[in-house]
Parts: sequence; C-alpha cells; structure tokens
Amino acid sequence: MSPINAASAPQMKPWIAAMHAYVPGQAKAGGSPVIAKLSSNENPLGPSPMAVAAMQAVLADGHRYPDPASTELRGALGEKYDVDPAHIICGTGSDEILHMIASAFAGPGDEIIHVRHGFAVYDGAARRVGATPVVVADVDYAADVGAVLAAITPATRIIYLANPNNPTGTLLPAADIRRLIGEVPANVVLVLDCAYAEFVEGEYEDGLALAQTLPNLVVTRTFSKIHGLAAQRVGWAVAALPIIAALDRVRGPFNVTTTGQAAAVASLADHSHIVMVRDETIRLRGWLAGEIAKLKDVGGNAGLRAIPSACNFILVEFPENGPVTAADCNQYLLDHGIICRYLAVQHMPRCLRISIGTENETRTVAAALRDYVEGRSPENIA
Repeated sequence: MSPINAASAPQMKPWIAAMHAYVPGQAKAGGSPVIAKLSSNENPLGPSPMAVAAMQAVLADGHRYPDPASTELRGALGEKYDVDPAHIICGTGSDEILHMIASAFAGPGDEIIHVRHGFAVYDGAARRVGATPVVVADVDYAADVGAVLAAITPATRIIYLANPNNPTGTLLPAADIRRLIGEVPANVVLVLDCAYAEFVEGEYEDGLALAQTLPNLVVTRTFSKIHGLAAQRVGWAVAALPIIAALDRVRGPFNVTTTGQAAAVASLADHSHIVMVRDETIRLRGWLAGEIAKLKDVGGNAGLRAIPSACNFILVEFPENGPVTAADCNQYLLDHGIICRYLAVQHMPRCLRISIGTENETRTVAAALRDYVEGRSPENIA
C-alpha cells in the first residue's frame, strides 16, 4: 500500500477547519473523587418520577422507530403553553434546532450575529454552514440590544440571543426584547434561546405568543434544565409555519427518541415537581450569591463578584491578577473534588461558572470558595 499523500487526501471545507469542537463541562476531577459536579448546569434533583416511569414503560418498544413528528409531545406543549402544535418543532435538544436554523437560512457569504459572551453553539452553528460569525460586544456580561441592531447589515441572515444568557446568567428586560423583536428586519431570523426561562423571576418576555404570528421570530426551549432530562436530549421551538416547514426539511428523521418523547410528556404533567425544582434552585442561587458577596475583599484587594443570575448557575468574576484568580481557584476546587466550569475556553479567563447543585453540593462549593480565598489572602501567603 502506498503511503498516504496528505495533499491528495480528502480536504475538509475551510469553514469547517475554522471551527472548534464544542467543549462540554468537565465530568472528572483529575485523580480526586468527585464531591460535586457543578460544571454543566444540570438539574441535580433529577427528572420527575412520572417521567422516569414513562421512560420505563416504553423501553420494550425499543425496536420500533420513534414518532418522527413528536405528535403527542407537540400536543402537550401546545396545551401547556397555549401554542398551536403546528407552530412547534422538536429536536435532539435545542442545540439541534439552533443548527437546523443555520442550515435552513444561512450559508457562505452570509452573516450570523451573536453576542461576545453568548452560548458557544452559536459560533459553531454559523461556521458549520460556512456563514461568517459577527460577534457583538456586551456590557458587563449582558447583551447590548443597540449594538446588536447596529451590527445588522444586508448580509445578516440570523441573530442568536439567549435570554437569560448562558454562560453569564444575565437577563435582558422585557422592553429590550420587545425592542429587538420590533426593530430586526423581517428578512432576518431572530432566535430567542430561552433554555433557562423557568428560572426567571419577575417580568419576562418569552416571545412564544409573538413567534406564532411574526415571520422571522424563533423561540427555542429545552427539557434539559428544569425538567432534568439532559440525557434524553429533547428540545423544542415555536415559529411561524414557513419557518417550521423549512426546519422540517433539514431535521434529522426520527430525531427525538421514544423515551425522550414519553419522558417530556410526563414531565409537563408533573407541575409540582417542576415548581419544587424551580423554588429550590432560586433559593440556593440567592444563598450562594450572598456567600460569594462576602468574599468581595481579599486583603484589601478586589475579591470575587457574583454576576446577577436568572439561571440555574452563577457566573463568578475573579480579579485579573493574584493572589486570587479564576484559574488558580478552579484547580483548587478540582483538587478538592469540585468541578465547576472554567471559562478561559470562551475567552473569559477571569470567570468560573458554578451550577446550582443540591443543598449539600451548594454549601460545599461555598465553603471551598471561602477556604480558597482566605488561604490566598496576602497575610496567609508565605
């Protein structure tokens, strides 16, 4: 067999070569036993018992393909959210739907806008189809609606915006979202990624009602977070019928599993479980933010800052220079079996994102942060 000639081997498209594979949150703490996995914004309280029972009930049908249209699930979603099921599409997590939108509406020569500290999938979705990502600066980790609107050009095809935002947790006021919806040109697809909608307190524009009537608005949601079904990969979106038809053309066949569909339908019916998860998450989020606020001063130097969050996690900003840094703290936590999300890979080297865990996990990470900061205070450094 002749040696492989790299020049004559298959060559990937240049826009694929420019992509970076999505980097998920760590699942292991090096050689240390995992005490708390707080890296992926998972629901530590788990799915509804009704959802677990529903999955078990359909396991014997594993030799049959799932319903390709997710008919029962779309009906249940429509009833719960007062949306015509014809305006709903389901996906393998909302991630698949985000990629479907790029595949259907953008390509080489087109531009896709997202904010600097937005969800990493947006950049990948743009590059995957050969479109050019246009990154808009934010203001203190929150999107700047005026800057997003100013970035629109004749080449703009899609705008991705998460509200609340991952990985920063910041929430745009309802008025800002309505302004964006009202001012984005009708030929540009505006995607409101509302994966963390259930954790918001106060006034919130989820866009669901508007998405049924406007020609260019898509609202995406997921069962991975508050419903605790991350392993099942179930997402959904609401949009005008022409957009739904376009997404159906690029949707993978049988894309949502039978177990995922059954679990999602059952979870929607278990209102008390969802309320419990929401209440516990919000309670512990507030408590953890308060504990971090106590670490704002380190020997007279700037300490830790918790960015106000409307999600099931808190973004923690560290000083740019020592003695306390995000990188150093991340290693300290890993050495103690606590896995958080160090965001240097997303150009945020001063930040750790800490998911809200169980009561014990949340108190454990708070104590570890305090021990780290106190141990690194100048008076404690030899």
